[in-house]
Amino acid sequence: MSTKDFVEKDYYKVLGVPKDATEAEIKKAYRKLARENHPDANKGDTRAEERFKEISEANDVLGDPKKRKEYDEARALFGNGGFRAGGPGGGSFNFDLGDLFGGGAQGGAGGFGGGGLGDVFGGLFNRGGGAGARTQPRRGQDIESEVTLSFTEAIEGATVPLRMSSQQPCTACSGTGDKNGTPRVCPTCVGTGQVSRGSGGGFSLTDPCVDCKGRGLIAENPCEVCKGSGRAKSSRTMQVRIPAGVSDGQKIRLRGKGAPGERGGPNGDLFVVVHVDAHPVFGRKDDNLTVTVPISYTEAALGGEIKVPTLGGPAVTLKLPAGTPNGRTMRARGKGAVRKDGTRGDLLVTVEVAVPSELDDKAREALEQYRTATADTDPRAELFQAAKGA
Repeated sequence: MSTKDFVEKDYYKVLGVPKDATEAEIKKAYRKLARENHPDANKGDTRAEERFKEISEANDVLGDPKKRKEYDEARALFGNGGFRAGGPGGGSFNFDLGDLFGGGAQGGAGGFGGGGLGDVFGGLFNRGGGAGARTQPRRGQDIESEVTLSFTEAIEGATVPLRMSSQQPCTACSGTGDKNGTPRVCPTCVGTGQVSRGSGGGFSLTDPCVDCKGRGLIAENPCEVCKGSGRAKSSRTMQVRIPAGVSDGQKIRLRGKGAPGERGGPNGDLFVVVHVDAHPVFGRKDDNLTVTVPISYTEAALGGEIKVPTLGGPAVTLKLPAGTPNGRTMRARGKGAVRKDGTRGDLLVTVEVAVPSELDDKAREALEQYRTATADTDPRAELFQAAKGA
């Protein structure tokens, strides 16, 4: 985190708390916003993902008493975006923040010389002063991969091998980009990897430096392997644990399992998109599993007990009430998918009356007798009465 970030970003506003908020209030606000904007709860929503990063960054500063003190001091010293000093007639003048905290070789508006106020106040926040100290660590890239699981693996969880390709530090030059291992600090961005440009109204925007491509370093003798980038494509295989209860299309985030960072920066994250194969017997509805079980006509009419298969476990016995209609769904509790809290959903059992395609003489005679015995009962009488009334 740079001093420039401390001045430009209002972390209290990000968390929606007052500047005199207590640690407990900050923690409560962060947890609430983190739950609402977590990527797992907002699949495919890039705005929520960016918001989550802002919230985490704000909590990283305000949740640490030492960092919060430094942040408050920086905000009090520099105001909300630049120095403002009264002039004749009560006027004011602005310093561009890009000049203040890394203005290259130009003299500052206040006569601070080539290093800008970043050199003057760099030690105040223990953030380094010279050009070498301003070569900031870079976070590694996020990696996205895919995995296909069987239906059972998705329900019970599985450890699977994933082969991934990513940009790693070049082994030939130890990630420096220079074949002699001695790159120099980029004079354009003074090692920050970013350059500022005015956008009017006293604001300035930052862009990646085109001369060093955002690295902050330039190789005088470019490495022949990585062409001076300091990065080289590498493949690796790692064992990844997929938690129980994942669903088809779900994206899992594994923090710190992405590409390595540069200059001590943190690793990126690994995002795994899960695909689940269909099962010949079982289906899924949220945290519940589903199964369709055939029953005979006599079981439906007279009732009885039926055995029902479960996924990966022993069969369960369900009791059918007499007069069970076709399509009725019953519940076997605790035989479904694993929830996030470790409990299980249910197995939803739908019965389907099986009509035999062929009958032997004895069965046919019995059904003929049943038809004679129930000749006075018309199962469609209510249907016609309702249709006539409508």
